[in-house]
Amino acid sequence: MEKIKLNTKRCKGCYLCVSVCPVKALSPSGELGEQGYETVKVDEEKCITCGSCYRMCPDYAIEILK
Repeated sequence: MEKIKLNTKRCKGCYLCVSVCPVKALSPSGELGEQGYETVKVDEEKCITCGSCYRMCPDYAIEILK
């Protein structure tokens, strides 16, 4: 089964991924990453692994694992 993996070291908190998620599985985490930006968290129960967030992320902070 596929799932989403976030690389919080790369995430700059732009939330473009959050804005394109069709099932609202992504949201701000409330935690700061290594670069000092608020990162994103994934609700794996909601996530349908559509890849919208992966395609939208300008910093390659999202991977789809098989």
